[in-house]
Amino acid sequence: MPTNWTPTHEVHNQVPPLAPFDAAGYPALLAGLHREGAGWAEADLRAIGRRAGGAQAQEWGRLANEYPPVLHTHDRFGHRIDEVEFHPHWHSLMDVAVRSGLHAAPWVSGRVGAHVARAAKFHVWGMADAGHMCPISMTYAVIPALRHNPELAARYEPLLAATTYDYGLREPSTKAGLIAGMSMTEKQGGSDVRANTTTATPQPDGWYCIVGHKWFTSAPMSDLFLTLARTPNSAGPTCFLLPRVLPDGSRNPIRLQRLKNKLGNKSNASAEIEYEGALGRRVGDEGAGVRTIVEMVNMTRLDCVIGSATGMRYGVVQAVHHARHRRAFGAEVIDLPAMQNVLADLVIESEAATAVMLRLAGATDRAAAGDAAEAELRRIALAVSKYWVCKRAPMHAAEALECLGGNGYVEDSGMPRLFRESPLMSIWEGSGNVAALDALRAMARQPGTVTAFFAEVGRAGGADPRLDDAIARLGKELADLDDAQYRARRVVELMALVFQGSQLVQHGPAAVADAFCATRLAGDHGLAFGTLPTGVAVDAILRERVPETS
Repeated sequence: MPTNWTPTHEVHNQVPPLAPFDAAGYPALLAGLHREGAGWAEADLRAIGRRAGGAQAQEWGRLANEYPPVLHTHDRFGHRIDEVEFHPHWHSLMDVAVRSGLHAAPWVSGRVGAHVARAAKFHVWGMADAGHMCPISMTYAVIPALRHNPELAARYEPLLAATTYDYGLREPSTKAGLIAGMSMTEKQGGSDVRANTTTATPQPDGWYCIVGHKWFTSAPMSDLFLTLARTPNSAGPTCFLLPRVLPDGSRNPIRLQRLKNKLGNKSNASAEIEYEGALGRRVGDEGAGVRTIVEMVNMTRLDCVIGSATGMRYGVVQAVHHARHRRAFGAEVIDLPAMQNVLADLVIESEAATAVMLRLAGATDRAAAGDAAEAELRRIALAVSKYWVCKRAPMHAAEALECLGGNGYVEDSGMPRLFRESPLMSIWEGSGNVAALDALRAMARQPGTVTAFFAEVGRAGGADPRLDDAIARLGKELADLDDAQYRARRVVELMALVFQGSQLVQHGPAAVADAFCATRLAGDHGLAFGTLPTGVAVDAILRERVPETS
């Protein structure tokens, strides 16, 4: 070796690991928690937030995605078993989620703000892994639909709300806790569930024999499933509850044909299934299956909004952390004006998503307590937020990834996983057009939803002229809906922006609310993130809204 040799591989100007960080430690979330009536849950929220941002939970999430589920259709002797094997840390993530009450627990809590507390904890724990939140969400959402059959609700609701994660296929009533799923779409129909062909034939003992297929069933190892099938005497589909294990201990013949090879959401298994004479119990009236199961869909749509807000916040944390610890062009990256513009813009989008997420969770609490006006607001505001917040998530994830440069494009950073996950919430429970048209349907069939919406955004009236102008424009858009389907996205986008703006103007910090109204409502904004106009208080937004992570 030459005597003048010196090392060439010296690591410097690299960003330290993000973990540990406090996933719950940011002002928009904590203020909204108190504002929406769940301040009593702050200690629990902070605890699960620290755990979500800890090295252990972050590693659980990485491993659960690095080693995705595997389907075993038969055992070594040739017996059909239809089981899915998960990485052990999938179960670690599920156990924390269930013990923390992120599933059906709010329905039996009886405590004011229970759904808000659950939404906030769901939000922060999702920063550890998004995939396992799917069965948690479905278990939360199944309760309103299941209550259409009081006998089944009485039997299973306590177990669905139990804070014990009891994995394994056994007869449901013998378990300490249950996980539920939903199985709706078919090959030929997708979102058009009225095109389903699966049949259900009544049996003398009160069960129905179900024959057919489902094209997309997530978390197929759940204990119970709601599904749709046609009975001989009804024009439309009927809702049924199917257990994976029957009362006699035998496996219900729900055959897992294969697991989907998805873009993202790798830790969560999604299967194509066949019902080969599977047995189920009816939930709701015959022919009313869509109306029954949509109650579950409307709850999981809330979690789509929460999930998108979660991804946005995680992207913000990653991007700002990187910028605070990286030098370029002779300065800290976060001190470069162009990067400040991008980061502040990402924060504004994230804060707007967080604000409506918590407002919708608060409406869920109040609607569950019998508040009719809040129920109507939730019906319309959830549809428009599902469309817009979930639509913004992929663009937000792409920009956050780019803030890390080439490092963000490498799997080790975790940003490619965030990016692959980001389109999913816009697809699940009705993709963009379905969500936008659902908002129009709500306005047409429930005119009170429009009244409730304008009453809500009107609370911010007079506080910002740009918001006032946007509300007036919206009124004109809704006054003439002759070509409503063609203009659906335009109308619903404006509704979502007005709703977000009203929340920020009422409750957000002045810098964020002002920047949102200037850019999202008054149009002083380019087509990309990072095109905030001159005069936005970017330093205050970054300093106050994104606390130090490490």
